[in-house]
Parts: sequence; C-alpha cells; structure tokens
Amino acid sequence: MDTLSYKTISANKATVNKRWYVVDAEGKTLGRLCSSIAKVIRGKNKPDFTPHVDCGDNVIVINAEKLSLSNSKLSDKIYLTYSGYHGGQKKASLANMMAKKPEAVIEKAVKGMLPKNKLGKAIYHNLFVYAGSEHPHQAQKPEKIEF
Repeated sequence: MDTLSYKTISANKATVNKRWYVVDAEGKTLGRLCSSIAKVIRGKNKPDFTPHVDCGDNVIVINAEKLSLSNSKLSDKIYLTYSGYHGGQKKASLANMMAKKPEAVIEKAVKGMLPKNKLGKAIYHNLFVYAGSEHPHQAQKPEKIEF
C-alpha cells in the first residue's frame, strides 16, 4: 500500500474557483448574518480552505437598511472613531448610522470578523453592500444564498 495515497490539497491564487452570491438582509439579525458572510468571503465553507490564500467567494448584500435590530441595540450600541488629534473622538449610535449610511453597519461588523493583516484587507474587498434591493453586479450572474 502506498503510504501517500492521499495528500492535503493546498489552494493557491491560480487554483481558486471564486463564485458570486447575493444575500438579502431583510429581517435578518446583524451579528448572525455578518458572521455567516465573513465565513463565505474568507472561504471557510469550502473543502479546500487554505488559511494564507484568498480562496473565498464574492458576496453582495442587498436591503441593508431592512436589518432586524432590537430597540435597545439602536440606542445603546455606540460606534467610536478617533482622528488622532486632541478632542478628535466622535460617537455615533446605531440608529444614526442606520439613518445616514446603513451599508457601513454591515461592512464594519464583517471587517471586525476578518484577520487583521494584509490578507484580511484583500478579503474585505470581496464584500459589496447596498442599501436598496438593486445592485450593479448582474453581469457576474450571482446565485442567491440563504443563511
């Protein structure tokens, strides 16, 4: 018997097969939706997942303004930014973020679930979030996916 009859397959940039998916965020919980999206764009749902390669798929999220959020979360959750200058800290509640730019809420949540390195920044570009139900990626023929 050959002792090396099976080998671990390691994906690389040339062998990765990327697909396009559409996710409808209407009525979905923010954290559960974003963790599922992070797994798909990282490639952890594939059998040939390789940790040091961008082997994930592209995900399009539509209806970002129709997320399901609790009333206490809308007022209690605070997003902080800091410019680096004295007094440069700014606060924004989740309600304000949803009113101004609902795409940023999903983008920020998914980005926090990705690795904090060059690969994480490259993987983050596989995510496309839109507030309405229309998106400009019809040419890629995305498939609908449910979580």
